[in-house]
Amino acid sequence: MERVARRRVREDSTVPNLADHRPARRGLSLRDLSMSAIVAGLVAVLVGYAGSLVIVLEAARAAGLDAQQTSSWVWAISIGSGVCGIVLSLCTRMPILLAWSTPGAALLTASIGGFAYSDAIGAFLIASAVAAVVGWTGWFGRLLALVPEPILQALLAGVLLPFVVQAGSAFASAPLLAGGVILVYFVGKRLFDRWAVLAALIAGLGLAVATGAFDGSNLAGGIAPTLPVLTAPTFDLAAIMSIGLPLFVVTMTSQNATGLAVLRLDGYRPNDRLLVGGVSTASALLAPLGNHAINLAAITAAIATGPATHPDRSRRYVAGVAGGLAYIVAGIFGATIIGLFAAIPSEVVASLAAVALLGATLAALQSAVGGAGSDPRSGIAALVTLAVTMSGLTLFGTGSAFWGLIAGIAVHLVLRSWRR
Repeated sequence: MERVARRRVREDSTVPNLADHRPARRGLSLRDLSMSAIVAGLVAVLVGYAGSLVIVLEAARAAGLDAQQTSSWVWAISIGSGVCGIVLSLCTRMPILLAWSTPGAALLTASIGGFAYSDAIGAFLIASAVAAVVGWTGWFGRLLALVPEPILQALLAGVLLPFVVQAGSAFASAPLLAGGVILVYFVGKRLFDRWAVLAALIAGLGLAVATGAFDGSNLAGGIAPTLPVLTAPTFDLAAIMSIGLPLFVVTMTSQNATGLAVLRLDGYRPNDRLLVGGVSTASALLAPLGNHAINLAAITAAIATGPATHPDRSRRYVAGVAGGLAYIVAGIFGATIIGLFAAIPSEVVASLAAVALLGATLAALQSAVGGAGSDPRSGIAALVTLAVTMSGLTLFGTGSAFWGLIAGIAVHLVLRSWRR
């Protein structure tokens, strides 16, 4: 009986257990390759660049950087995201997608202008180094484990749902482009489920070219590799407090916390020490080249972690490898990629992100509500988390995801204490 039970455990376990740091296999297996997984990784990278690269460029403008320094910034966040994504996906057999801290970049647009660039680099380095310590020691994972699961899933839903809703605005401004993407996606879901996102992507790009909405003028400079620029960090206390501390807070709460929640939502058991500690270490090493913060992806990761990527959960890691390779190529040609993603109509990207995130958003909402079960306290706390996260609230330079998490935890503690 014991032998049969052990065999059943092995057969039922499709998720690598990282608690013992011994994944079943390492390296990329050709039999695991699938077009749906590759496409999921590429779409995740496309959405990541098109949705948030402009914020990084705005932060670089606020810092007064020249074209070479700006390209180096893009190179650093791209190469870091790509290399870490490939290594961690192969080591863990999970679809690990990395990204740069979008809320962190948004924060920089308002705070970086008053400091020398070298001081900002020093603040980037300090923020990533502290994140690495918190990650490797397990402090971050232990703190996260104290938060009720419905609140974490509501946080994730609050981050994802606005991207689904914005498809309506995209349709209002460009009915043909957005409508074509959405229509092809749902027809694809009915006829060829695993290829629906790819079909929607092809349709969107085809419609953009056919209607003249694809602006190729941004690519007039041709293709040229980017050379990174090394900036020696200097350490200014005011810069560390104004840039480094808020950057650390928003990266850990808005990005890494939700990135872990995405993986758990799809049945994985991520090792927070390895993922957060490893990524933050790489982020610190790349800071002198312009990287402000790389971290676990949340929104874009949700595109690649679900069943649409591949029915077999153990083969979805290919999406992380494909996304990593795309990041590396984009980083090598940083200046060119800036023009490429500027050429794709925003309505195509918005509608593509919306349909690609439908499944993950639904799962997060179901987990937030279903996880509350018969305990109304957890349900109310989850709803408060969802509402505040979706509100777009920004206080003290910190975005709504952080305040949604704080609000949900506060309501949960108040209601639990009151009930007692």
